[in-house]
Amino acid sequence: MNADGQLWTTFLHSFAPVFTAAAFPLFCSLSSAWILCTGRHTVTRIYRIAEPSFGRAHDGYHRFFRCAAWCFDALCPPLLQVLVAMFYPAGTIPLLLDDTAFHKTGRKISGAGWWRDAVRSTATKTVHCFGLNLIVLALKIDPPWGGEPLALPVCVRLHAKGGATLLQVAAEMLRLLASWLPTRSFSLCADGFYAPLAGEQLPRTTLISRIRQDAALYEVAPRPKKHHRGRPRKKGTRLPTPAKLARTARQWETVTVSVRGRAKKRLVHTRIVLWYHVNPTRPILLVICRDPAGKEKDDFFFATDLAMSGAQVVEHYASRWAIEDTFKNVKQSLGAEDPQLRAQEGPFRAAAFSFWLYSAVWLWYLKRKPTARSWLHTPWYSKKTTPSFLDALASLRRVLWSRQIFLASEKPSLTVKNTKMLIEVLAYSA
Repeated sequence: MNADGQLWTTFLHSFAPVFTAAAFPLFCSLSSAWILCTGRHTVTRIYRIAEPSFGRAHDGYHRFFRCAAWCFDALCPPLLQVLVAMFYPAGTIPLLLDDTAFHKTGRKISGAGWWRDAVRSTATKTVHCFGLNLIVLALKIDPPWGGEPLALPVCVRLHAKGGATLLQVAAEMLRLLASWLPTRSFSLCADGFYAPLAGEQLPRTTLISRIRQDAALYEVAPRPKKHHRGRPRKKGTRLPTPAKLARTARQWETVTVSVRGRAKKRLVHTRIVLWYHVNPTRPILLVICRDPAGKEKDDFFFATDLAMSGAQVVEHYASRWAIEDTFKNVKQSLGAEDPQLRAQEGPFRAAAFSFWLYSAVWLWYLKRKPTARSWLHTPWYSKKTTPSFLDALASLRRVLWSRQIFLASEKPSLTVKNTKMLIEVLAYSA
């Protein structure tokens, strides 16, 4: 086994304490077979790759997700510890948060319901879909090759109808992650739906999000005067809405910010205000961002850390798009919506496992310190300078296919020559 293959095997074996003696071999086989699977990623298709000689019964692979004695939350801390030690040994840890719908079909699927489909819905038309609603908390990583950051999932939860709200589940996930790293502080970036988290008591966490253009803002309450009768004021003078403040603001700062890996100039206006409806006791930093060319509409952000600069807030929120790329890659390249599990923990575990696998592939790719930029040699991508998730996935597939094909080979040199093209085709197969 070569060094890259050993790196993947060692990584998988580090999770042995999470599983029972019976479930751990299934975990290792499933992880590698899921990556090698082409076409639809149903459990039976993954099983045919994991057990080409049908050594184990296929029911065991279904039971692994449905009712085996393991907990997905136990898979997350070891992965998080490795990522934090590798990329953020000190300082604030940046996090990204969002939810996504996993489309499913069938009459009875555990945890499924009807949800708004954010991809197909528009400002004038709402489209609903049937499936799972998953909340994903990801670690933001700046890759060594630069460009757009990566969002590597480190915690996943199911949002079910009739249970806790999305905001309640998100707050619970953040408290759980803070308990895994009790000495570290966090910077959370989420879209405007999660802005009310600014009113939650999140441990050691700064929130960066969008603010409503019609939000009711106030000045910070003035200090009470001595010998003043009555209770102190909780809020100051009512301010115009963020949209009106943008029209009347005169003090703008020109900054250069990184937006999805590209440097762009922006005008920012900052002001400390009180968003009384969300948090009546804690002021926020309002940031209005404007395109100097006037081609884009004004953006309105806020941060609960008053010491941040306007440029930092804009850059942090711009990195939020990385989690959208994660959703696309997990669904398209890993077939996360394909497993046809219906009962008990099966649907959620299979979906959450695909997010864990996404982080595992990127971690393996980053640990091996890739130097061969194969993506530069394709004539149709002459200007491509950074690898995609498909490139990372193909690199791991080459290693796993080589190990699988050459495992029982008697003439390695001849086999390598004859199968090199086959492995390359399999590496990029959909």
